Amino acid sequence: DGYRNTNQVSDDYRYQDGNYDTPNDGYYRGGDEPAQEEDAQSDVTEGHDEDDEVYEGEYQGIPHPDDIKEKQKKRAPAVDDEYRDRADLMAERMEDEEQLAHQYENIIEECGHGRFQWTLFFVLGLALMADGVEVFVVGFVLPSAEKDMCLSSSNKGMLGLIVYLGMMVGAVLLGGLADKLGRKQCLIISLAINAAFAFLSSFVQGYGFFLFCRLISGLGIGGTLPIVFAYFSEFLSREKRGEHLSWLCMFWMIGGIYASAMAWSIIPHYGWGFSMGTKYHFHSWRVFVLVCALPCIASLVALKFMPESPRFLLEIGKHDEAWMILKQVHDTNMRAKGEPERVFTVSYIKTPKQVDEFIEIQSSTGTWYQRWLVRITTTLKQVWDNVLYCLTAQYRMNTLMLAVVWFTMALSYYGLIVWFPDMIRYLQDEAYDSRVKIFDEEEVSHFTFNFTLENQIHRNGEYRNDKFIGMKFKEVRFEDSLFEDCYFEDVRSSETFFENCTIISTVFYNTDLYEHKFINCRLINSTFMKEKEGCHIDFEEDNDFLIYLVSFLGSLSVLPGNIISALLMDKIGRIKMIGGSMLISAVCCFFLFFGNSESAMIGWQCLFCGASIAAWNALDVITVELYPTDKRATAFGILNGLCKFGAILGNSIFSSFVGITKVVPILLASSALVGGGLLALRLPETREQVLM
Repeated sequence: DGYRNTNQVSDDYRYQDGNYDTPNDGYYRGGDEPAQEEDAQSDVTEGHDEDDEVYEGEYQGIPHPDDIKEKQKKRAPAVDDEYRDRADLMAERMEDEEQLAHQYENIIEECGHGRFQWTLFFVLGLALMADGVEVFVVGFVLPSAEKDMCLSSSNKGMLGLIVYLGMMVGAVLLGGLADKLGRKQCLIISLAINAAFAFLSSFVQGYGFFLFCRLISGLGIGGTLPIVFAYFSEFLSREKRGEHLSWLCMFWMIGGIYASAMAWSIIPHYGWGFSMGTKYHFHSWRVFVLVCALPCIASLVALKFMPESPRFLLEIGKHDEAWMILKQVHDTNMRAKGEPERVFTVSYIKTPKQVDEFIEIQSSTGTWYQRWLVRITTTLKQVWDNVLYCLTAQYRMNTLMLAVVWFTMALSYYGLIVWFPDMIRYLQDEAYDSRVKIFDEEEVSHFTFNFTLENQIHRNGEYRNDKFIGMKFKEVRFEDSLFEDCYFEDVRSSETFFENCTIISTVFYNTDLYEHKFINCRLINSTFMKEKEGCHIDFEEDNDFLIYLVSFLGSLSVLPGNIISALLMDKIGRIKMIGGSMLISAVCCFFLFFGNSESAMIGWQCLFCGASIAAWNALDVITVELYPTDKRATAFGILNGLCKFGAILGNSIFSSFVGITKVVPILLASSALVGGGLLALRLPETREQVLM
């Protein structure tokens, strides 16, 4: 018993009113003896090694009264927190967070950048790739889905916008939950929702159910972007953050390339599917939807083997779990570098004071759904409080400026991304219409048509005793013509109409020449038997190849911009990157006035996409760095949700001017980019600050 540890002695001795009180436990404590001199040492109670260091666990003398008071002072607030003002607690928490931010930066630097970060980079990259794929899926399947599900123009427009609507809601909701439930957990939820409903949407036949599935699928994938960037940034040091977050953005480009390549190789093969009777059809575009869910599923599986963000765990007071993960990061990187003997030297990490009031509901309280209802409403209230916090005086100006920059960027970028393919189709249609063949006053009798008629206009013709068997009409119009004693069997048609025609004693058997295709026609003694049921995919469009190629080149063109932004992000700063990229993109918009051919439009699209990608990357980086850890995903989710709202407006506005004028879309896009770029220059630079 000659040796006692320091903690025990601290508890045994109490310093009161200038005297030491000794415990009444029957042991002699030497309380009546005069105090030792400052420099005096005891050979019995203090051990020394050759370097004159105190052995760990040795008794080191009676603690000084000032040390005891300091410890009591530190312990006192923990007892009295419930009686303290919330403002005082928040002030103490902010002070703790500032200390943690600098300590955490040093810890991440000690852990190094290596195998662990690169593994997480590819896992999160797959999630970001799934987000990029989701943007392109509906656009690629619409031409086929509209025939498969008999979609009207309004239905097609709604299907094109519903994904953005789901992504807008998902970004705000799941981004907010990530600050309360954790990055990893919410990202798994987000990817699982997307994978499940994307898979389901490939099998459903009805338009309404398909629309619902794509909405929920978009909601799931909408949460990935804010969570992925918040998650990955918390494993990066200040010197690596800007560059490696920019490299991560490349996976969005890879997602676009993947979707374009898969659409190009799968959708035109209409035989890649099956049918069950006349009601259920699984065509090639549904195979494409299934294939597009693969990056999401791969990321979901790989994410199960990755840890939670230690920065998030420290924010909610889980010190030991955070320490273990940081040690795992350190050991993984050191082993990869060939230095397994390197020891993780951190023993204690500062954790901020916990201010939130969590309600723990006992299992005996109420019913199960009442307990879940309380938990859900409490969590949603905390998310809403985080949303409001982003608009407090400390962050209001930054949030509003970022909101304008995100919105103007999305309005112009997504608007033009839709406008480019629509303009190319319009130019193709103009060229196609210019090649139309016109036949006037032709007379055909006792002839069998068993081949395709395409891009023709027949005026004032007479057709008697003719047969139309196993053939296709494509873009064919019959005007003021006579059909008498004719027979139509197994006929398929696309954009084919009969106007002001007289049809006498004619039989239509197993055709898709429905009533709406006969405009102001007189049908006398004519019979329609066994009309084709359901919707049928149109025969292959010649411009499918070009549309996929345009999307492929547009995605590939951002590669140089991605590389440049990654290499220069930490050198010239985020603000100059955003402002410069948006202003250069605005200049590119003006050259669109000279885009009067398909090749010119493709070229200007590639230039615009390549110039604007640097602004997107810098926006992602600065949004992560401007907000503290417990608000980071929430703020990113709000701004990304606003971005998707800008995408919805851009798609609606720009597409409405196709074939009417190019002036409005070009001026709107360029002015939005100039305004957003100039405003971005007023944002604070963040490349030198630690992650709060």
